[in-house]
Amino acid sequence: MQENTIRESIIALLNKEVVPAIGCTEPMAVALATARAAEALGCRPKKIKALLSANILKNAMGVGIPGTGMIGLPIAIALGALIGKSEYQLEVLRDLTPQSLEEGKQYIEKECIDIALKEGITEKLYVEIICSDEEGNTSSAIIAGSHTNFIYISSPKEVILDKQHTSEGTDVEDDIQLNLRMVYDFATTAPLDEIRFILKTKEYNMNAARKAILGNYGHNLGKTIDRPLAQGIFGKSIFSHIIARTASACDARMGGALIPVMSNSGSGNQGICATNPVAVYAKENENTEEELIRALTLSHLTAIYIKQSLGKLSALCGCVVASIGSSCGITYLMGGDYQRVCNAVKNMIANLTGMICDGAKPSCALKISSGVSTAILSALLSMEGKCVSSAEGIIDDDVDKSIHNLTSIGADAMRATDDMVLNIMTHKC
Repeated sequence: MQENTIRESIIALLNKEVVPAIGCTEPMAVALATARAAEALGCRPKKIKALLSANILKNAMGVGIPGTGMIGLPIAIALGALIGKSEYQLEVLRDLTPQSLEEGKQYIEKECIDIALKEGITEKLYVEIICSDEEGNTSSAIIAGSHTNFIYISSPKEVILDKQHTSEGTDVEDDIQLNLRMVYDFATTAPLDEIRFILKTKEYNMNAARKAILGNYGHNLGKTIDRPLAQGIFGKSIFSHIIARTASACDARMGGALIPVMSNSGSGNQGICATNPVAVYAKENENTEEELIRALTLSHLTAIYIKQSLGKLSALCGCVVASIGSSCGITYLMGGDYQRVCNAVKNMIANLTGMICDGAKPSCALKISSGVSTAILSALLSMEGKCVSSAEGIIDDDVDKSIHNLTSIGADAMRATDDMVLNIMTHKC
Protein backbone atom coordinates (compact mmCIF):
# COMPACT_ATOMS: atom_id res chain seq x y z
CA MET A 1 0.00 0.00 0.00
CA GLN A 2 1.40 3.41 -0.97
CA GLU A 3 2.27 5.95 1.73
CA ASN A 4 -0.50 8.38 0.74
CA THR A 5 -3.06 5.57 0.70
CA ILE A 6 -1.96 4.39 4.16
CA ARG A 7 -2.23 7.93 5.50
CA GLU A 8 -5.68 8.44 4.01
CA SER A 9 -6.86 5.10 5.43
CA ILE A 10 -5.62 5.97 8.91
CA ILE A 11 -7.27 9.39 8.81
CA ALA A 12 -10.53 7.76 7.71
CA LEU A 13 -10.24 5.30 10.60
CA LEU A 14 -9.64 8.12 13.09
CA ASN A 15 -12.67 10.03 11.81
CA LYS A 16 -14.77 6.89 12.08
CA GLU A 17 -13.73 5.91 15.61
CA VAL A 18 -13.34 9.33 17.26
CA VAL A 19 -16.81 10.88 17.23
CA PRO A 20 -19.07 12.93 19.54
CA ALA A 21 -21.41 11.14 21.96
CA ILE A 22 -23.84 12.27 24.64
CA GLY A 23 -24.01 9.85 27.54
CA CYS A 24 -22.83 6.27 27.82
CA THR A 25 -22.59 4.76 24.35
CA GLU A 26 -24.33 1.46 25.18
CA PRO A 27 -27.72 2.92 26.20
CA MET A 28 -27.29 5.50 23.43
CA ALA A 29 -26.85 2.68 20.91
CA VAL A 30 -30.10 1.16 22.22
CA ALA A 31 -31.81 4.56 21.98
CA LEU A 32 -30.42 4.96 18.45
CA ALA A 33 -31.79 1.60 17.31
CA THR A 34 -35.13 2.45 18.94
CA ALA A 35 -35.27 5.80 17.16
CA ARG A 36 -34.58 4.15 13.80
CA ALA A 37 -37.17 1.42 14.36
CA ALA A 38 -39.76 4.02 15.41
CA GLU A 39 -38.96 6.08 12.30
CA ALA A 40 -39.49 2.98 10.16
CA LEU A 41 -42.81 2.30 11.91
CA GLY A 42 -43.97 5.80 11.10
CA CYS A 43 -45.77 6.48 14.38
CA ARG A 44 -45.35 6.31 18.13
CA PRO A 45 -44.92 2.62 19.02
CA LYS A 46 -47.51 0.98 21.23
CA LYS A 47 -45.01 -1.68 22.28
CA ILE A 48 -41.22 -1.96 22.12
CA LYS A 49 -39.22 -5.14 22.55
CA ALA A 50 -35.45 -4.88 23.07
CA LEU A 51 -33.26 -7.97 22.60
CA LEU A 52 -29.72 -7.24 23.74
CA SER A 53 -26.36 -8.96 24.08
CA ALA A 54 -25.08 -9.55 27.60
CA ASN A 55 -22.38 -6.88 27.29
CA ILE A 56 -24.91 -4.24 26.23
CA LEU A 57 -27.09 -5.14 29.21
CA LYS A 58 -24.08 -5.02 31.54
CA ASN A 59 -22.97 -1.60 30.36
CA ALA A 60 -26.43 -0.02 30.40
CA MET A 61 -27.85 -1.19 33.72
CA GLY A 62 -26.35 1.31 36.15
CA VAL A 63 -25.39 4.38 34.16
CA GLY A 64 -27.09 7.77 34.17
CA ILE A 65 -29.03 8.79 31.06
CA PRO A 66 -28.11 12.40 30.16
CA GLY A 67 -30.51 15.11 31.25
CA THR A 68 -32.98 12.71 32.89
CA GLY A 69 -31.75 12.16 36.43
CA MET A 70 -32.53 8.48 35.79
CA ILE A 71 -30.46 5.37 35.16
CA GLY A 72 -30.82 2.36 32.90
CA LEU A 73 -32.44 1.31 29.65
CA PRO A 74 -36.21 1.98 30.04
CA ILE A 75 -35.89 5.77 29.87
CA ALA A 76 -33.30 5.55 27.07
CA ILE A 77 -35.66 3.37 25.02
CA ALA A 78 -38.69 5.54 25.76
CA LEU A 79 -36.92 8.73 24.75
CA GLY A 80 -35.40 7.06 21.70
CA ALA A 81 -38.93 6.25 20.51
CA LEU A 82 -40.42 9.64 21.41
CA ILE A 83 -37.80 12.24 20.50
CA GLY A 84 -34.79 10.32 19.19
CA LYS A 85 -33.42 11.11 15.73
CA SER A 86 -31.24 8.46 14.14
CA GLU A 87 -29.43 11.08 12.05
CA TYR A 88 -27.85 12.35 15.29
CA GLN A 89 -26.08 9.00 15.76
CA LEU A 90 -24.69 8.76 19.33
CA GLU A 91 -26.16 12.18 20.12
CA VAL A 92 -29.58 10.67 19.42
CA LEU A 93 -31.24 12.29 22.47
CA ARG A 94 -29.84 15.79 21.98
CA ASP A 95 -33.38 17.28 21.54
CA LEU A 96 -34.40 16.29 25.07
CA THR A 97 -36.60 18.83 26.90
CA PRO A 98 -38.29 18.78 30.33
CA GLN A 99 -41.62 18.16 28.58
CA SER A 100 -40.34 15.21 26.55
CA LEU A 101 -38.73 13.78 29.70
CA GLU A 102 -42.14 13.77 31.40
CA GLU A 103 -43.63 12.07 28.34
CA GLY A 104 -40.87 9.47 28.55
CA LYS A 105 -41.64 8.77 32.21
CA GLN A 106 -45.35 8.37 31.39
CA TYR A 107 -44.46 6.02 28.54
CA ILE A 108 -42.50 3.82 30.95
CA GLU A 109 -45.46 3.68 33.34
CA LYS A 110 -47.60 2.12 30.61
CA GLU A 111 -45.33 -0.94 30.79
CA CYS A 112 -45.08 -1.26 27.05
CA ILE A 113 -41.27 -1.79 27.01
CA ASP A 114 -39.91 -5.33 27.21
CA ILE A 115 -36.15 -5.82 27.65
CA ALA A 116 -34.56 -9.26 27.33
CA LEU A 117 -31.29 -11.05 26.63
CA LYS A 118 -30.79 -12.10 23.01
CA GLU A 119 -30.11 -15.82 23.03
CA GLY A 120 -27.88 -17.75 20.64
CA ILE A 121 -25.53 -14.99 19.52
CA THR A 122 -21.76 -14.64 19.79
CA GLU A 123 -21.62 -10.93 18.99
CA LYS A 124 -20.86 -8.95 22.15
CA LEU A 125 -22.33 -5.72 20.78
CA TYR A 126 -25.85 -6.52 19.61
CA VAL A 127 -29.05 -4.44 19.83
CA GLU A 128 -32.34 -5.56 18.28
CA ILE A 129 -35.42 -3.37 18.62
CA ILE A 130 -38.91 -4.41 17.49
CA CYS A 131 -41.64 -1.75 17.52
CA SER A 132 -45.34 -2.42 16.98
CA ASP A 133 -48.34 -0.11 16.50
CA GLU A 134 -52.01 -0.34 17.51
CA GLU A 135 -52.83 -2.64 14.56
CA GLY A 136 -49.96 -5.01 15.26
CA ASN A 137 -47.77 -3.79 12.40
CA THR A 138 -44.07 -4.08 13.25
CA SER A 139 -40.77 -2.50 12.35
CA SER A 140 -37.30 -3.42 13.54
CA ALA A 141 -33.71 -2.23 13.66
CA ILE A 142 -30.55 -4.14 14.54
CA ILE A 143 -27.17 -2.67 15.46
CA ALA A 144 -24.15 -5.00 15.71
CA GLY A 145 -20.37 -4.86 15.70
CA SER A 146 -20.12 -1.19 16.61
CA HIS A 147 -22.42 1.29 18.27
CA THR A 148 -23.81 2.91 15.12
CA ASN A 149 -23.52 0.02 12.66
CA PHE A 150 -27.02 -0.89 11.45
CA ILE A 151 -27.15 -4.34 9.89
CA TYR A 152 -30.92 -4.65 9.54
CA ILE A 153 -33.87 -2.23 9.26
CA SER A 154 -37.43 -3.08 8.31
CA SER A 155 -40.74 -1.21 8.12
CA PRO A 156 -44.24 -2.77 8.13
CA LYS A 157 -44.07 -2.79 4.31
CA GLU A 158 -40.49 -3.74 3.41
CA VAL A 159 -36.95 -4.61 4.39
CA ILE A 160 -35.02 -1.36 4.17
CA LEU A 161 -31.54 -2.71 4.93
CA ASP A 162 -30.14 -6.21 5.37
CA LYS A 163 -26.41 -6.78 5.99
CA GLN A 164 -26.85 -9.64 8.47
CA HIS A 165 -25.16 -12.28 6.36
CA THR A 166 -22.51 -10.20 4.60
CA SER A 167 -19.02 -9.05 5.52
CA GLU A 168 -20.41 -5.50 5.63
CA GLY A 169 -22.18 -6.44 8.84
CA THR A 170 -18.88 -6.39 10.74
CA ASP A 171 -18.28 -2.65 10.17
CA VAL A 172 -14.52 -3.32 9.90
CA GLU A 173 -14.24 -4.67 6.37
CA ASP A 174 -12.41 -1.61 5.03
CA ASP A 175 -10.40 -0.68 8.11
CA ILE A 176 -6.63 -0.60 7.79
CA GLN A 177 -4.99 -3.06 10.20
CA LEU A 178 -2.53 -1.22 12.40
CA ASN A 179 0.65 -1.98 14.31
CA LEU A 180 2.43 0.26 16.81
CA ARG A 181 5.21 1.27 14.42
CA MET A 182 2.60 2.38 11.88
CA VAL A 183 0.70 4.27 14.58
CA TYR A 184 3.83 6.06 15.82
CA ASP A 185 5.11 6.95 12.35
CA PHE A 186 1.74 8.36 11.31
CA ALA A 187 1.29 10.40 14.49
CA THR A 188 4.79 11.89 14.34
CA THR A 189 5.10 12.56 10.59
CA ALA A 190 1.63 13.15 9.12
CA PRO A 191 1.11 16.68 7.73
CA LEU A 192 -0.19 18.76 10.62
CA ASP A 193 -3.19 20.17 8.77
CA GLU A 194 -4.41 16.63 8.07
CA ILE A 195 -4.57 15.69 11.75
CA ARG A 196 -5.41 19.05 13.33
CA PHE A 197 -9.02 17.85 13.71
CA ILE A 198 -7.87 15.76 16.70
CA LEU A 199 -7.86 18.99 18.74
CA LYS A 200 -11.66 18.62 18.82
CA THR A 201 -11.12 15.87 21.37
CA LYS A 202 -9.47 18.38 23.71
CA GLU A 203 -12.22 20.93 23.10
CA TYR A 204 -15.03 18.47 23.92
CA ASN A 205 -13.47 16.44 26.72
CA MET A 206 -11.77 19.24 28.65
CA ASN A 207 -15.04 21.19 28.39
CA ALA A 208 -16.80 18.21 29.99
CA ALA A 209 -14.27 18.36 32.84
CA ARG A 210 -14.91 22.08 33.35
CA LYS A 211 -18.69 21.69 33.34
CA ALA A 212 -18.51 18.81 35.80
CA ILE A 213 -17.16 21.21 38.41
CA LEU A 214 -20.46 23.15 38.24
CA GLY A 215 -22.53 20.18 39.43
CA ASN A 216 -22.38 17.14 41.67
CA TYR A 217 -22.05 14.12 39.44
CA GLY A 218 -21.34 10.51 40.30
CA HIS A 219 -18.91 10.18 43.18
CA ASN A 220 -17.39 13.65 42.65
CA LEU A 221 -13.94 12.10 42.34
CA GLY A 222 -12.58 14.93 40.21
CA LYS A 223 -13.79 17.59 42.65
CA THR A 224 -12.47 15.57 45.60
CA ILE A 225 -8.95 15.56 44.14
CA ASP A 226 -9.15 19.36 43.89
CA ARG A 227 -10.18 19.87 47.55
CA PRO A 228 -7.80 20.90 50.36
CA LEU A 229 -7.62 17.47 51.99
CA ALA A 230 -6.52 15.84 48.73
CA GLN A 231 -4.15 18.71 47.93
CA GLY A 232 -2.48 18.08 51.27
CA ILE A 233 -1.74 14.56 50.04
CA PHE A 234 -1.18 15.01 46.29
CA GLY A 235 -0.25 18.69 46.23
CA LYS A 236 -1.11 20.97 43.32
CA SER A 237 0.91 18.93 40.87
CA ILE A 238 0.72 17.87 37.24
CA PHE A 239 -0.21 14.43 38.55
CA SER A 240 -3.17 15.67 40.60
CA HIS A 241 -4.36 17.97 37.81
CA ILE A 242 -4.33 15.11 35.29
CA ILE A 243 -6.36 12.83 37.57
CA ALA A 244 -8.81 15.58 38.54
CA ARG A 245 -9.56 16.72 34.97
CA THR A 246 -9.89 13.18 33.67
CA ALA A 247 -12.05 11.96 36.56
CA SER A 248 -14.27 15.06 36.45
CA ALA A 249 -15.23 14.45 32.83
CA CYS A 250 -16.02 10.82 33.66
CA ASP A 251 -18.02 11.86 36.75
CA ALA A 252 -20.23 14.07 34.58
CA ARG A 253 -20.65 11.56 31.79
CA MET A 254 -21.48 8.60 34.02
CA GLY A 255 -23.63 10.80 36.26
CA GLY A 256 -26.00 11.68 33.40
CA ALA A 257 -24.89 15.22 32.52
CA LEU A 258 -26.17 16.42 29.15
CA ILE A 259 -22.61 17.12 27.97
CA PRO A 260 -21.17 15.76 24.70
CA VAL A 261 -17.75 14.12 24.78
CA MET A 262 -15.53 12.87 22.00
CA SER A 263 -15.53 9.08 22.14
CA ASN A 264 -12.94 6.55 21.03
CA SER A 265 -13.88 3.15 19.56
CA GLY A 266 -17.46 3.56 20.72
CA SER A 267 -16.66 4.60 24.30
CA GLY A 268 -16.87 8.09 25.75
CA ASN A 269 -14.80 7.09 28.76
CA GLN A 270 -12.08 5.80 26.45
CA GLY A 271 -12.20 9.09 24.58
CA ILE A 272 -11.85 11.04 27.82
CA CYS A 273 -9.03 8.81 29.06
CA ALA A 274 -7.13 9.08 25.78
CA THR A 275 -7.53 12.88 25.69
CA ASN A 276 -7.49 14.68 29.04
CA PRO A 277 -4.26 13.28 30.53
CA VAL A 278 -2.40 14.23 27.35
CA ALA A 279 -4.01 17.68 27.13
CA VAL A 280 -3.32 18.53 30.78
CA TYR A 281 0.28 17.32 30.62
CA ALA A 282 0.92 19.31 27.41
CA LYS A 283 -0.42 22.48 29.03
CA GLU A 284 1.53 22.05 32.27
CA ASN A 285 4.71 21.05 30.44
CA GLU A 286 4.33 23.96 27.99
CA ASN A 287 4.50 21.76 24.91
CA THR A 288 3.79 23.33 21.53
CA GLU A 289 0.46 22.96 19.72
CA GLU A 290 2.11 20.68 17.17
CA GLU A 291 3.41 18.41 19.93
CA LEU A 292 -0.07 18.31 21.48
CA ILE A 293 -1.70 17.43 18.15
CA ARG A 294 0.78 14.61 17.53
CA ALA A 295 0.52 13.32 21.11
CA LEU A 296 -3.31 13.24 20.96
CA THR A 297 -3.15 11.47 17.61
CA LEU A 298 -0.71 8.92 19.02
CA SER A 299 -2.90 8.36 22.08
CA HIS A 300 -6.19 7.93 20.23
CA LEU A 301 -4.73 5.83 17.43
CA THR A 302 -2.97 3.51 19.89
CA ALA A 303 -6.31 2.88 21.62
CA ILE A 304 -7.97 2.20 18.26
CA TYR A 305 -5.18 -0.23 17.34
CA ILE A 306 -5.56 -2.21 20.57
CA LYS A 307 -9.34 -2.30 20.14
CA GLN A 308 -8.94 -3.87 16.70
CA SER A 309 -7.99 -7.18 18.31
CA LEU A 310 -9.81 -6.74 21.63
CA GLY A 311 -13.23 -5.87 20.20
CA LYS A 312 -15.61 -3.03 21.03
CA LEU A 313 -16.88 -4.68 24.23
CA SER A 314 -15.07 -7.18 26.42
CA ALA A 315 -14.52 -8.29 30.01
CA LEU A 316 -11.42 -6.05 30.10
CA CYS A 317 -12.04 -2.48 31.30
CA GLY A 318 -11.69 -0.02 28.42
CA CYS A 319 -9.65 2.34 30.60
CA VAL A 320 -6.78 -0.14 30.29
CA VAL A 321 -6.73 0.40 26.54
CA ALA A 322 -7.21 4.17 26.63
CA SER A 323 -4.64 4.60 29.42
CA ILE A 324 -2.07 2.80 27.29
CA GLY A 325 -2.83 5.36 24.60
CA SER A 326 -2.44 8.31 26.97
CA SER A 327 0.81 6.85 28.34
CA CYS A 328 2.17 6.80 24.79
CA GLY A 329 1.06 10.40 24.25
CA ILE A 330 2.61 11.58 27.53
CA THR A 331 5.85 9.72 26.77
CA TYR A 332 6.02 11.54 23.44
CA LEU A 333 5.42 14.89 25.18
CA MET A 334 8.26 14.05 27.58
CA GLY A 335 10.56 13.76 24.56
CA GLY A 336 10.37 10.01 24.17
CA ASP A 337 11.16 8.27 20.87
CA TYR A 338 9.57 5.12 19.44
CA GLN A 339 11.52 2.78 21.74
CA ARG A 340 10.47 4.78 24.80
CA VAL A 341 6.84 4.60 23.65
CA CYS A 342 7.16 0.82 23.23
CA ASN A 343 8.57 0.56 26.73
CA ALA A 344 5.70 2.59 28.17
CA VAL A 345 3.23 0.20 26.51
CA LYS A 346 4.96 -2.82 28.02
CA ASN A 347 5.01 -1.21 31.45
CA MET A 348 1.27 -0.58 31.18
CA ILE A 349 0.45 -4.14 30.11
CA ALA A 350 2.55 -5.54 32.95
CA ASN A 351 0.47 -3.59 35.46
CA LEU A 352 -3.18 -3.14 34.47
CA THR A 353 -4.01 -6.34 32.57
CA GLY A 354 -6.98 -8.10 34.15
CA MET A 355 -8.97 -5.09 35.37
CA ILE A 356 -12.56 -6.18 34.82
CA CYS A 357 -15.39 -4.28 33.20
CA ASP A 358 -18.46 -4.55 35.41
CA GLY A 359 -20.62 -2.16 33.43
CA ALA A 360 -20.82 1.56 32.85
CA LYS A 361 -21.50 3.44 36.07
CA PRO A 362 -20.31 6.38 38.21
CA SER A 363 -17.46 4.35 39.74
CA CYS A 364 -15.82 4.14 36.29
CA ALA A 365 -14.11 7.38 37.37
CA LEU A 366 -12.18 5.35 39.96
CA LYS A 367 -10.95 2.90 37.34
CA ILE A 368 -10.02 5.71 34.98
CA SER A 369 -7.99 7.31 37.77
CA SER A 370 -6.15 4.03 38.32
CA GLY A 371 -5.45 3.80 34.60
CA VAL A 372 -4.22 7.37 34.32
CA SER A 373 -2.00 7.02 37.41
CA THR A 374 -0.40 3.97 35.83
CA ALA A 375 -0.04 5.81 32.51
CA ILE A 376 2.04 8.53 34.15
CA LEU A 377 4.12 6.02 36.12
CA SER A 378 4.77 3.92 32.99
CA ALA A 379 5.84 6.97 30.99
CA LEU A 380 8.22 8.10 33.75
CA LEU A 381 9.77 4.64 34.03
CA SER A 382 10.21 4.49 30.29
CA MET A 383 11.94 7.88 30.18
CA GLU A 384 14.30 6.60 32.89
CA GLY A 385 15.19 3.69 30.64
CA LYS A 386 13.23 1.18 32.69
CA CYS A 387 11.00 -1.43 31.04
CA VAL A 388 9.40 -4.68 32.15
CA SER A 389 11.33 -7.45 30.38
CA SER A 390 10.19 -10.51 28.46
CA ALA A 391 11.30 -12.66 31.41
CA GLU A 392 8.35 -11.22 33.35
CA GLY A 393 4.77 -12.39 32.99
CA ILE A 394 2.96 -11.81 29.71
CA ILE A 395 5.43 -9.27 28.30
CA ASP A 396 7.21 -10.15 25.05
CA ASP A 397 10.26 -8.53 23.46
CA ASP A 398 8.01 -7.56 20.56
CA VAL A 399 5.61 -4.79 21.61
CA ASP A 400 2.86 -5.85 19.20
CA LYS A 401 3.03 -9.40 20.59
CA SER A 402 2.71 -7.96 24.09
CA ILE A 403 -0.40 -6.05 22.97
CA HIS A 404 -1.92 -9.18 21.46
CA ASN A 405 -1.17 -11.09 24.67
CA LEU A 406 -3.24 -8.45 26.45
CA THR A 407 -6.11 -8.58 23.99
CA SER A 408 -6.14 -12.40 23.91
CA ILE A 409 -6.66 -12.39 27.66
CA GLY A 410 -9.35 -9.72 27.45
CA ALA A 411 -11.24 -11.13 24.47
CA ASP A 412 -10.84 -14.87 25.01
CA ALA A 413 -9.54 -15.92 28.42
CA MET A 414 -11.89 -13.59 30.32
CA ARG A 415 -15.13 -14.81 28.68
CA ALA A 416 -16.03 -16.76 31.83
CA THR A 417 -15.30 -13.64 33.86
CA ASP A 418 -17.73 -11.70 31.69
CA ASP A 419 -20.46 -14.28 32.30
CA MET A 420 -19.82 -14.30 36.04
CA VAL A 421 -19.87 -10.48 36.25
CA LEU A 422 -23.21 -10.30 34.45
CA ASN A 423 -24.63 -13.09 36.63
CA ILE A 424 -23.62 -11.22 39.78
CA MET A 425 -25.01 -7.92 38.48
CA THR A 426 -28.37 -9.39 37.48
CA HIS A 427 -28.93 -11.36 40.69
CA LYS A 428 -28.31 -8.65 43.27
CA CYS A 429 -31.24 -7.71 45.49
